[in-house]
Amino acid sequence: MTDTNDRSPVFVHPTADVEEGAQLGDGTKVWHLAHIRSTAQVGAGCVIGRNVYVDAGVTVGDLVKIQNNVSVYQGVTIEDEVFVGPCAVFTNDFRPRAQNPDWKITPTLVRRGASIGANATLVCGIEVGEFAMIAAGSVVTKDVQPYQLVAGNPARPKGWVDERGEVISRDVDNPPQRG
Repeated sequence: MTDTNDRSPVFVHPTADVEEGAQLGDGTKVWHLAHIRSTAQVGAGCVIGRNVYVDAGVTVGDLVKIQNNVSVYQGVTIEDEVFVGPCAVFTNDFRPRAQNPDWKITPTLVRRGASIGANATLVCGIEVGEFAMIAAGSVVTKDVQPYQLVAGNPARPKGWVDERGEVISRDVDNPPQRG
């Protein structure tokens, strides 16, 4: 949720490449060596770190922070207030081959408020629920429920977090009641 009265200017570092046709929301900052492809949409108040790649057709919501060295490939949608840690990887192809005439994009959706730890890998075709938390180094191969904490390779449930990211339960089988 952004303040609709805030019309601060977009900042693009001189070494960044924002292609014609890319859309950047008010107050967004694009740092060193980032590359935003045409038809990508980046919302208001975002921070796009050094050496981040946002592919054509990607949608990034408002108030998202994407740390250094992240690649967000075509087919990925990131909703508002998501944190993506350094060197996280999104994939978009279940059966990658250098030559594949039948190649098709498999979408990934990251819901509002989710956090993705450093060096996590998200295999395409999953949904990360709102305010979910993915631990650093995890390899996520399945959907992550809202407010769920997952870790490991492959990522497995480790508990539940609140909207601030604090662990509120380690009972992986019973999500806490939300009031």
